[in-house]
Parts: sequence; C-alpha cells; structure tokens
Amino acid sequence: MIQPRCSTKLSTMSPKDSSKDPTVEELTAKVVAFRDARDWKQFHTVKDMLLSLSLEVAELSEHFQWKSEEDSLKYLKEAESKHAVGEELSDILYWVLLLANDFNIDLPEAFEQKMAKNATKYNIEKFAGKNKKYNHR
Repeated sequence: MIQPRCSTKLSTMSPKDSSKDPTVEELTAKVVAFRDARDWKQFHTVKDMLLSLSLEVAELSEHFQWKSEEDSLKYLKEAESKHAVGEELSDILYWVLLLANDFNIDLPEAFEQKMAKNATKYNIEKFAGKNKKYNHR
C-alpha cells in the first residue's frame, strides 16, 4: 500500500465544503489498490501507461470535437453529457495518479512548484489578457 506523503486536498479551490473531499494520497491509494487487486501492474509499462493516458485525453476531446465554444457550453449543461465528461476526466486522473505513484513523484508538491514557476514565467504585468507563449515576443 502507498504511504501518504502529505494530506493535500484535491479540491482546495472548490467553492463547496472540501472537508470531505479525498486527498490526492487517498485517491492514489484507491487507484493503486484497484490495479493491484486485478494484478495489472505487470502490464503497466511506462509506454503503455502513457498511451492509455493519451487515449483517455482523446476520448475527452471527442466530446467537444466540431463544437463551437457556445455549443460546448450547452453540451456541458446537459446532465448526461456532463456525467460522460466527468467520467473521461476521472479516467485521465486515474492514469495521472498511477504515473505519479509509479514514478515516485509527490504530485501536490510537483504541482505547487510548477505553478510557482509558471507564475514567474507568465507574470501578471506582462501576460495578463494575452495569449502569447513566454518565448514569443
């Protein structure tokens, strides 16, 4: 079983009461237990896990393919569509959590470090309201 590294709440920015939300470590323990109960780790090579993640992202993308922004927002207001999109996002999260676990990456720590790096790279004064990448002038 995975040892918790910290107790970071996944939805710290959610407007709802997040006191009952599982931590990243709890979610990771759940997906690892799911995989291990089925003896699937033997099939989870780096390549195949990354391909699985990519395929799940493609499945999410299919929900919005050929839709305008307006149509996409309407689509998400339909309960069945929103549920289907949530399932695809959950599939993506499954693979992200397994990859981080198997690579021994503290995901909350890596995320915080990356956000701090992005805040410097894309400082508000220079990039607010602009869609240019940091290396494009």
